[in-house]
Amino acid sequence: MQTKLYVGNLDRSVTNEDLKTLFSHHGEVREAKLIEGKGFGFVEMSNQIEAESAKKVLNGSDFKGRKLKVDIAQPPKYKSRGHRYR
Repeated sequence: MQTKLYVGNLDRSVTNEDLKTLFSHHGEVREAKLIEGKGFGFVEMSNQIEAESAKKVLNGSDFKGRKLKVDIAQPPKYKSRGHRYR
């Protein structure tokens, strides 16, 4: 069950509280976290139905002058550092 959403194309003035307030109109927000200086963040909703509702309504919507990109968050991709043998 996916409840964590990726939120991209955020204005630099957006705060964690702004994200929480925006998404709370679509259900209970468990956590809202910006990745500082990157223009994106993650919002975790309390259940999958709320997450899907928020995604459907907010994806492509205008927020602080920017068109939001909202999607189901993907697990982080780990880069293999590889080992060099000499």
